[in-house]
Amino acid sequence: MSGAAAASNVAQKDDSQRRQKEMIADHFAKLERAKEDGRKVVYTFVPGNLTELLRALDILPVLPEINALQSGMRGKSAGYIAEAEKAGHSEDVCTYVKCDLGMMLSGNVGPTGTKIPPPDLLLLSYTGCFTFLKWFELLKEAYKCEVAMLHVPYMPDGVVTPDMRRYVVDQLRDQIIPALERVTGKKLDLDELARRLALSRQAEDDLVAVWESARRRPSPIDGYFGGVYYIGPMFTAFRGTEEAVAYYRSLKAEVDERIAQKLGAQTPDGPIAQEKYRLVIEGPPNWTSFYDFWRMFSREGAVPVASTYTRVGGLYDTGFRHDPEHPLESLADYCLGCYTNLGLPSRVDLLERYIKDYSADGFLINSVKSCNSFSAGQLLILRELEKRTGVPGAFIESDLVDPRYFGKANIENRIQSYFQMLEARKEPTRAQPQSGSGSVA
Repeated sequence: MSGAAAASNVAQKDDSQRRQKEMIADHFAKLERAKEDGRKVVYTFVPGNLTELLRALDILPVLPEINALQSGMRGKSAGYIAEAEKAGHSEDVCTYVKCDLGMMLSGNVGPTGTKIPPPDLLLLSYTGCFTFLKWFELLKEAYKCEVAMLHVPYMPDGVVTPDMRRYVVDQLRDQIIPALERVTGKKLDLDELARRLALSRQAEDDLVAVWESARRRPSPIDGYFGGVYYIGPMFTAFRGTEEAVAYYRSLKAEVDERIAQKLGAQTPDGPIAQEKYRLVIEGPPNWTSFYDFWRMFSREGAVPVASTYTRVGGLYDTGFRHDPEHPLESLADYCLGCYTNLGLPSRVDLLERYIKDYSADGFLINSVKSCNSFSAGQLLILRELEKRTGVPGAFIESDLVDPRYFGKANIENRIQSYFQMLEARKEPTRAQPQSGSGSVA
């Protein structure tokens, strides 16, 4: 058993983590029965996905990114990556892609042990990641099925213009919806789509309340490691469902109870004993050593209070909500506003806001080797944030689901050095570093 798998077996989980795991397992069970139940299956991605539209047509979504990260957490990704590399894929290819292709080459058995059916359609909603294009090109060759592409304009200034919105709406109306209707043999019921969007809006309200609870001291949540559990239903297969509404209502109640009891964030070892450092984190986590990575922070009293990765599937805390009154326009705005579709200035602005609004002592960038959507420009982000906020940053490197690129000792040493610097800054008798001079990179 891998170290990550062993750690995950002893990690303490709160009720929402267990409930989310059950929801995902039930979804995979439905996928395994999809063909015999006569249900259609569409593969799509997390940022900018059209889950409400799929659900309105009774389509089951499959998200290859989620399969890859779940495989990484379960210690299966190394073997899948090896299979993909034996088939000719480079070491430098996104490890999510190689994990997914390796899983397909190994029989397409999903991370929960159930068979994933082949897609009836590949729905490519492009939101800032060029890899998505090549990924689905490879899957199209393998599965011999149709691809429906929703091209989403890059949003360098962080502003959705009327022309951008119209461009996406036209594609939804004239290309995407007809393709889905052709696959399912059904006509889209706009009232059903609106109902799904209203459900999403309810869930989004509760999710934002959970995120913003981290402004409290102590924070009742971990906004990065714990946060990936909180966003699971919203960013994957459940947005626009009654299950999502119930999950987020329950999650908010759970967090409200933690606030009432003045409990700190939940960690793999139970509630954090003392919140010493409040951090904002940029970049995805490493999944193959997830709990080892988490404990590098939690055992030092470091609590991530906000993160950009947990916004990759929707920036709801900037005010966006799905709108049942304007369904296609709402879907367009959602796709346009995903974090990976933002330019560097917008990303810096968002991180600066999180550092200030959540009273962070520092920020950390986890630069992922094979994810250009996140890693491009991160050193520039580091320097600019230090200059703007006077808060010191740290920079580490790992990967998504390739265990070869998680150097535990090196990462832990860098993080320890960073915490020592944060501790020194808190001591009034010691000189305070100047703005922008305290990074650990």
